[in-house]
Amino acid sequence: MEKTILVEKSENGIATITLNRPQAANAFSMQMLYELHDAIHNIKFDRSVRCVIVTGSGEKIFCAGADLKERAEMDPVQVRKALSLIRGNIDDIEALPQPVIAAVNGGAFGGGTELALACDLRVASSNAKFGLTETSLGIIPGAGGTQRLPRLIGKGRAKELIYTARRITAGEAEQIGLVEYVVSQEKLIEKAFEIANQIAQNGPIAVTQAKIAIDRGYDVDLHTGLAIEQSAYEMTIPTKDRLEGLQAFKEKRKPNYKGE
Repeated sequence: MEKTILVEKSENGIATITLNRPQAANAFSMQMLYELHDAIHNIKFDRSVRCVIVTGSGEKIFCAGADLKERAEMDPVQVRKALSLIRGNIDDIEALPQPVIAAVNGGAFGGGTELALACDLRVASSNAKFGLTETSLGIIPGAGGTQRLPRLIGKGRAKELIYTARRITAGEAEQIGLVEYVVSQEKLIEKAFEIANQIAQNGPIAVTQAKIAIDRGYDVDLHTGLAIEQSAYEMTIPTKDRLEGLQAFKEKRKPNYKGE
């Protein structure tokens, strides 16, 4: 049976997860969901991985969300199980200690957009399209779309996109803050790796703590957020990486961070 999730690791600590069902719009089948779960958890505990890129096979579709053909054969219990797996994987992507970059290579609809929303950064090819299209199917976004989208682009715009099930271009997604960069299809992975390489050069403990401080502090009051930041900073003080950073600065050389 062909693998539906491909994982590659570069020498400098960048892991690429590729959704590999191009013949089925890279939709979430049960097989893919189980394989994705394993890939995420292997990366979570791999200290050599400093940044993660998530992309799809082919040049047309990033991910079409749930496999509706498979879903049509399910009873209500199986539907709830499938939804739980999708939600769990997307939550686990967001919770990874390493920064995650979505390299959106084409259409991202339903759970595909929700997967991109759970990543720290989003780079889209110029032919990419986004949409939380669930209301057109008589359901609602069920893997974080109603929560993550308004936090990213604002409540009003999120409501408009969810209520209408409207699909938007990569250009509009960039305008409203849904994606950080739009590049040509040919340069998509190159741009994602450019950002990932910049991240991977920095202290991995510091990057993880910065992610924690931003994510946990975003939805609380400023006073609580500053306390979270202080706690995250404290985690970096006893590290060898902090000393290496100071020594490298003193010696005018690139630091060699080891995540210690």
